Amino acid sequence: MKRLDGKIALITGGNSGIGLASARRFAREGAQVIVTARRKEVLDEATASIGHGAIGIVGDVADLAHHTHVASVVRERFGKLDVYMANAGVITIQPSADVTPEVYDAQFGVNTRGVFFGVQTIAPVMRDGGSIILTSSLAATRMLDGHAVYAGSKAAIAAFARHWTMEFRARRLRVNVLSPGPVDTAILAKLGVSEADRPAFLDAVSAQIPAGRMGTAEELAEAALFLASDAGAFVNGIELNVDGGMSAA
Repeated sequence: MKRLDGKIALITGGNSGIGLASARRFAREGAQVIVTARRKEVLDEATASIGHGAIGIVGDVADLAHHTHVASVVRERFGKLDVYMANAGVITIQPSADVTPEVYDAQFGVNTRGVFFGVQTIAPVMRDGGSIILTSSLAATRMLDGHAVYAGSKAAIAAFARHWTMEFRARRLRVNVLSPGPVDTAILAKLGVSEADRPAFLDAVSAQIPAGRMGTAEELAEAALFLASDAGAFVNGIELNVDGGMSAA
């Protein structure tokens, strides 16, 4: 039997990286997957690659109306939701002295506001006993150059999870944080790492990780599957570091 047979799973930012890998993994385990992203053409490509009847909903998690729309789609088409993975995130790496209000607001709007109001809006349509997974980052607990705003936006996630674990106890909704370390995804190019510089960059980062390498999106997806499935049924309110030991170094 597949681990998510008959489950309805929603993943924000499911068009690339950890979100897309998790969507594919959930779908292979029998879930009806719904993914969200800001750009339709990218979302269409993602749902096609996920297969298994995956559904895409265009929207920005920083926009509260988007969450209302997503909740209505879930309610009308499926009745209830079993797994909600608040994964969408953005990052701009720069010294604090160079951060503008626009850059600050963009990161907190998606990474913090988007998570809080996403859970607030989606929780009422979740099935009792469901699983909420919040994607954070190693940056929330480790000092990394140029990451002050991003780290701050992600640090709130663990606090949300602790409080929601108590607030949702009567409904047995599990709330856990998935905290990735360095992962080799397409976001590296967005951060300005060219193909020519990629090998040297990977070597430099890998040298800081006890495991000796960067993680893969698929490895994070396996951890997300554990939190989403009955294998993690007694796991609640934790921050799961999937970082090759970097948080312990």
